[in-house]
Amino acid sequence: MTFGNPHRHYRSTDSTNTRARELAAAGAPHGTVITASEQTAGRGRQGRTWTAPPNKALLYSAIVRPLEDHHTLLPLAVPLAVCEAAEQLNPTLDCKIKWPNDIHVDGRKLAGVLIEARPQDGWAVVGIGLNLHIEQEEFPSDLQDRATSIFSADQRTGGRGSAGPSPLLSAGPPPVGPINQRLEHWVNAKPSEVLTEWRERDALKGREVAWEKGSGVADGIDDRGYLVVVTPSGDRITIGAGEVHLTRF
Repeated sequence: MTFGNPHRHYRSTDSTNTRARELAAAGAPHGTVITASEQTAGRGRQGRTWTAPPNKALLYSAIVRPLEDHHTLLPLAVPLAVCEAAEQLNPTLDCKIKWPNDIHVDGRKLAGVLIEARPQDGWAVVGIGLNLHIEQEEFPSDLQDRATSIFSADQRTGGRGSAGPSPLLSAGPPPVGPINQRLEHWVNAKPSEVLTEWRERDALKGREVAWEKGSGVADGIDDRGYLVVVTPSGDRITIGAGEVHLTRF
């Protein structure tokens, strides 16, 4: 049950998730990893596009099979792996998770996760986009105050910790080792462990949020991984899918 064996790397592809889905449908084993130096049609959640300059982000997809019962928390487990891998690459970071699975540092998005599951076929593809070397001015203008990278986060904080970015961030093949290792742990972790650690990294708890059908104060997640929100009338509701926005920063 090891991630990264086999590992296929592309200089350029439309989407690592697309390549991984094709391989999964053809019977590729659990742990198969696809990476790329460049994506021409990367995808994020809610049909959004994922863009990054060539060679400056970790563009990563992995096949998970078979889908066991505990994999219902896969959308929570994967961002935990990304947080820990990012903190290995730059020990000054303190990663939080914005429900359901965006990774933030100091309120800016560092990484995103896209999971495409095929329960009827017994597999899922885990897609990760982690900004590595991107300088702030390289982000699209509408993202420059909302996105960050391991490099720019370190520049902005002046290297808060005792160590700066890892040598793994030097030019060369993508640094998949930390992601592979932490995915191995969290994909196979007990649900109680996943929930406990996710709650420790919750970026929304106690914050005012809004979504398509209302607003309220986020109050953590339930044991299914659904977001719990307390409305202005005092009702507690759960949100299982969709997009939630902070109303105050």
